[in-house]
Amino acid sequence: MTLMKKLQPLGEILKAKGALTSMQLEEVLRIGKRTNTRVGKVIVNLGYATEEDIANALAEQYGMPAIVLSNTILDPNTVRIVPEALARRNMVIPVSLEGDTLKVAMIDPLNVFAIDEIKKVTRYNIEPLVTTETEITKAIDNYYTMAGSFEEVVTSVQTTGVALLKGEEDKPEKLQKIAAETSVVQLVGSLLNKAVVEKASDIHIEPDEDALRIRMRIDGALYESAVLPLNLHPAVISRIKILGDLDIAEKRLPQDGRFVIKMGSRDIDMRVSTLPTIFGEKAVLRLLDKSNVILEIERLTPFPDTLEVLKKVIKRPYGMTLLTGPTGSGKTTTAYTLLGVLNRPEKNLVTVEDPVEYHIKRVNQVQVNPKVGVTFAGALRTILRQDPDIIMIGEVRDKETAEIAIHAALTGHLVISTLHTNDAIGTISRLLDMGIEPFLVSSALAAIVGQRLVRRICQNCKVEYEADVMMLEELGVKLPLAEKPRFYRGEGCPACKSTGFKGRLGIYEVLVLDEEIRAMIVARADNSGILEAAKRKGFQPMRAQGIRAVLGGHTTVEEIIQATQVVD
Repeated sequence: MTLMKKLQPLGEILKAKGALTSMQLEEVLRIGKRTNTRVGKVIVNLGYATEEDIANALAEQYGMPAIVLSNTILDPNTVRIVPEALARRNMVIPVSLEGDTLKVAMIDPLNVFAIDEIKKVTRYNIEPLVTTETEITKAIDNYYTMAGSFEEVVTSVQTTGVALLKGEEDKPEKLQKIAAETSVVQLVGSLLNKAVVEKASDIHIEPDEDALRIRMRIDGALYESAVLPLNLHPAVISRIKILGDLDIAEKRLPQDGRFVIKMGSRDIDMRVSTLPTIFGEKAVLRLLDKSNVILEIERLTPFPDTLEVLKKVIKRPYGMTLLTGPTGSGKTTTAYTLLGVLNRPEKNLVTVEDPVEYHIKRVNQVQVNPKVGVTFAGALRTILRQDPDIIMIGEVRDKETAEIAIHAALTGHLVISTLHTNDAIGTISRLLDMGIEPFLVSSALAAIVGQRLVRRICQNCKVEYEADVMMLEELGVKLPLAEKPRFYRGEGCPACKSTGFKGRLGIYEVLVLDEEIRAMIVARADNSGILEAAKRKGFQPMRAQGIRAVLGGHTTVEEIIQATQVVD
């Protein structure tokens, strides 16, 4: 590592900041020279500054980021890139691996001998981050002693006897202490690592009458991952609260927070929500993998005709496209994917969201904050004065937001938004029920997309079985089949953890408004009439699209029955 300029000594930096006097600096230098001790360590030992002060001063002077390791979850696999002996000898720990660059936390980022040694052993380029000696020591102790699997960590922590005495649950200092225990840090870190590896969307930490249950939502379904002794509940919840910057002493009220962990080159955003229950606080962590949000549009659905309709809709220069479905149906993923297709340098894209879940380059994203008066409607009014080409609204929740969005669509803007309805056709009556005039709905709407997420059959254990034609009739869809259809299911294997499913698939119904349907909306025609008119133009309801997915071997009959409803 080559320095381009001579750096000012640490003592002089702190003196310039007012943290040290001239006499104190002379004392520090004298002691450091006599004892052969680093200046920063002498300053801390004398109580003139904290370790954090030293780390921040070094980071500022060297132009390097500082990192608080105690608030960071490291990937154990990344940590082990550097052997433990080398890490302890040089007081370093790997933080993340991005391409051929290994980011390493150090107490002395100018230790070129340590950097060269790590580079030689790992064969990666080294980028130093500044931290404190205490943080490095704790991180090394925590991660290099961490067992290889989550199950092993669970077994280990059950034997450590981590628990609070009766009456200590309400003492913040006791909660802080137990949350910092090595076994607890290992347990929570291993839990988060397991969730990311298994592509879980949520982690549920639930105290029961006699146990602490940990469940993960994978591909839309909850699975029990572990059952821990109930006495671990205060420690685990406190550790998560510390990571999420929540009040560990407050147990009577719900709290919300967030933190980010690094898994290799991936940033995983963790949204934390706590809820008081009769057996104690429950915590739910939602995982948002920023590297997976923008999909290729071709990966949304296996049906080329559906993709072509979606592509045509978003190629229009103006008009509103609504993405509809219940919570968890993938509306946000679809919205971001469409934005990814539209995101070009010559276009001004602006979003208003609550919350902003993913950050996208070249897109101006606005976070709703009602506490300071930034509402969907208020933000939209301002956005319209920002010369936008394309506007994405996180959700149309009320009449005021709907009216402004429609106004934007009618004045030459392409608007994409979401709405909670059961199906595409029902969206029209929902807007009318909000008090929007029919002529505005018919004029502004370009298309309505209804969607669901269903689990994909695991390709490693997929088997074919003979279908019962009567079952298709019971599903409410009559298909002219020349031969008996074949159905598929997953038998269960290690790759899918014996569930028969791996990954999820989007099922879409796309209603494109034409002149006939617009006239029916103005005339306030009922949903069944609009549906029949749409079917004559080729519209396929959700259930019919689901049957296509079943016959194509993508999912099972049971998944489609659960996810969709028959539309008469």
